[in-house]
Amino acid sequence: MPSPFPGMDPFIEGQLWDDFHHAFIEGIREALMPKVRPKYLVMVERRVYLERTVSDHQPLSTTPIRPDVTIAKERESVGVAVAVAEKVGVEVTAKTFVVPLPIPERVEEPFITIRDRESREVVTVIEVLSPANKRANSDGRREYLQKREAILMSGVHLVELDLLRGGERMPTREPLPAADYYALIAHAQRRPHALGFAWTLRDSLPTIPIPLKEGDPEVALDLQGVFATVYDRAGYDYMLDYGREVEPPLSEEEKAWVKQVLEKARQQK
Repeated sequence: MPSPFPGMDPFIEGQLWDDFHHAFIEGIREALMPKVRPKYLVMVERRVYLERTVSDHQPLSTTPIRPDVTIAKERESVGVAVAVAEKVGVEVTAKTFVVPLPIPERVEEPFITIRDRESREVVTVIEVLSPANKRANSDGRREYLQKREAILMSGVHLVELDLLRGGERMPTREPLPAADYYALIAHAQRRPHALGFAWTLRDSLPTIPIPLKEGDPEVALDLQGVFATVYDRAGYDYMLDYGREVEPPLSEEEKAWVKQVLEKARQQK
């Protein structure tokens, strides 16, 4: 089943982003490979880092709700601690408690490289931003910005896709036009300028140019086509809960529009 929305499905970001992120990257690879072979390879690679506490007062998890099972386990742990102390004859006079410790989380983020088939030289990097890349003061953002700067100072092309409404945008010298989603194509020979695409929740995803080695023509990447294929193959039409609120929250005008889209889709079934 196709998505009821003309472009990005706003329910994916708050419900199934990790699954979509991996599937969309694989979809880009599948779409590009026939267009660049046999001269180029399209490879999915991974960036690995440790994500620590975002700040002294903000844990890595941004979910404010603590499941009942977590609270129950904490109470059980306190009870066990008291029982053990009493068993060995130690009088419990101090307050017992359970406190979480800041343990780093190992994170793997996929991205795409287009490489020269003969030399294996990286020609183009395609990044689909993750929530960690856009979370202020996070290791994920620092790791990504360091890599971004290294690419921009090299002879490698960078294609950066921001399909997330939430989080902080990537730094640019001038403000981006108002929109929900962005694509930046930073051609190595045209920097510091980058070609930008901006679109809203109500628009279809654009077709963007993917630069290759000098002398080879750019190839077109139909982002809407990739999205439609991924949505259908993954079965997001029944995996997503369209009865939940969209995250991040929408404006009242956008909520009304989303409601109309879903109602129209229900009537057409």
